[in-house]
Formats: sequence, structure tokens, C-alpha cells
Amino acid sequence: MPKNKTHSGIAKRIKVTGGGKLMRQQTGLRHRLEVKSSKETRSLSGYVQVNKADTKRVKKMLGR
Repeated sequence: MPKNKTHSGIAKRIKVTGGGKLMRQQTGLRHRLEVKSSKETRSLSGYVQVNKADTKRVKKMLGR
């Protein structure tokens, strides 16, 4: 039985925590930063959990 290859694009973007949660960076921090307030920039800078609707697909792409 052949093994599944991990999707390299997803592997670069998503980190798996010790408890098995899938964490990703929030969108909106690449350009037009001078327009956004410092408060907004700080709130976007952290990692958030992948949406529950997407977890099955992402886990499959990661080979888990």
C-alpha cells in the first residue's frame, strides 16, 4: 500500500500543537499596514485554530 505524501504548501502554513490542534496565522497582515490601526495589527499577529469545517481536509493533506 503506498503512503500518502504531505501537501508541502499546507505543511509550511499550519503547525500542529502537542495536543493535536491545527494552528494557522491570521490573514490581513501582508499589505496596506499603514491603513490599519496598531490595535488591529496586534490582534491579527497571533495564531488561531483552523476552522472546524476545514480540519478533516487539512489533516488529510498533512497525512494525519
